[in-house]
Amino acid sequence: MVPVIALVGRPNVGKSTLFNRLTKSRDALVADFAGLTRDRKYGEASWQGKSYIVVDTGGISGDEQGIDQVMAGQSLQAIEEADAVLFMVDARAGRTAADEMIAEHLRKRDKHTFLIANKIDGADQDAILGEFAALGLGQPIPIAAAHGRNINPMLEAVLADGAADEELELDADGQPLPRERKVVEPIGTKIAVIGRPNVGKSTLVNRMLGEDRVVVFDQAGTTRDSIYIPYHRHDKPYTLIDTAGVRKRGKIFEAIEKFSVVKTLQAIQDANVVIFVVDAREGIVEHDLNLLGFVLDAGRALVIAVNKWDGLAEEQKDYVKTELQRRLIFAQFADIHFISALHGSGVGLLYKSVDQAFASAMTKVPTRRMTEILEDAVTEHQPPMVNGRRIKLRYAHLGGSNPPIIVIHGNQVDSVPRSYTRYLENTYRKVLKMVGTPLRVEYKSSDNPYAERKNTLTERQVNKKRRLMSHHKKAKKKSKDKR
Repeated sequence: MVPVIALVGRPNVGKSTLFNRLTKSRDALVADFAGLTRDRKYGEASWQGKSYIVVDTGGISGDEQGIDQVMAGQSLQAIEEADAVLFMVDARAGRTAADEMIAEHLRKRDKHTFLIANKIDGADQDAILGEFAALGLGQPIPIAAAHGRNINPMLEAVLADGAADEELELDADGQPLPRERKVVEPIGTKIAVIGRPNVGKSTLVNRMLGEDRVVVFDQAGTTRDSIYIPYHRHDKPYTLIDTAGVRKRGKIFEAIEKFSVVKTLQAIQDANVVIFVVDAREGIVEHDLNLLGFVLDAGRALVIAVNKWDGLAEEQKDYVKTELQRRLIFAQFADIHFISALHGSGVGLLYKSVDQAFASAMTKVPTRRMTEILEDAVTEHQPPMVNGRRIKLRYAHLGGSNPPIIVIHGNQVDSVPRSYTRYLENTYRKVLKMVGTPLRVEYKSSDNPYAERKNTLTERQVNKKRRLMSHHKKAKKKSKDKR
């Protein structure tokens, strides 16, 4: 099995910076702001051929209340599931009471723990090592995560340890398999859960996973980063992406929240299917339509989940359904589910729509079949006339997936009206039974490829052309004289 290494420590000691350094990414939000990370964040990393999983966690201070208490619980859970723990301390700030509290917890759990003293630049390393040695977790390993100093010696110490080393897979005879024969599991369908703040996205993610994987709190803006969570359901791989809520631009005041919005938009583009969560008590608002517009522009498959449905009266439910039908006319291809993420009603049905939407988004259709559908559509309803000439659509083929792109070749295609394009989109969607995914139709002109090329005449051809023109002029003059 690939070892799991958790990064734990007080807030703002550099855990997310080290996470990005180890995973060679910028997946974790980093800022000089305590309490930025609130959920467990997993990343894949490797060092000298050894693969491992690194877990970024929120800071633990020991005096948490409210949302910080829930966040600290996520960090403690990461310690329990890890094979090794990197306990990070701030070399500049020195040893604190919170460091001693975390060290005591780690000693009680009997975890393979490595004490990492971060931010050693410009500091007296001997004094640092002596101060933190009193935590009783062995000799500190000094690093500077922001600049990459001493990262290799740290990884050598961690991955050379028996508890954090990768276990060998055995064959039927009990012999170890060669490393190159190891099979890496696929990521599967990537599902981004999006919506405005406090509509129940994280609650839905936890319900779909069957565990309290992300922080849930009755406060808008609880989730600040996009959290990728790989898992299996009925032996099928998925990756859930919990995202930060997106508010109107005019209501975004914190710089951290601006970064969170960017992460959410990136998660939408990275996903295969988007579950758009709406608060049934508030219904569809203008900002929801703007966010949905971004999803459709990105071409992502879509499932709509109307949350907090069980607490509404019947007349309220009827009103919400009417408003959804009226305002979501541009997304009629998407399945709508009425759910309660808190109690779990209707959540299991989301997977069927997600699977259908993903299958439709990744559909593969031969060119011959695409052309047959086009011919039938044109026979049923011909394109309009342009300047006295009929638009001719000759053949079609599939030009891409997620979203499906249908490329149609013909003449005068620049003049095809939008209404006829919608007719073709609906025809392909109906015939191919596509659900849950937007569809794009693109046109390519079949103009004469030699239209702008001129033939170069030989000297003999030029002389012949002159004689013919001279003969034509004489004949024309003789005809005028006879009149």
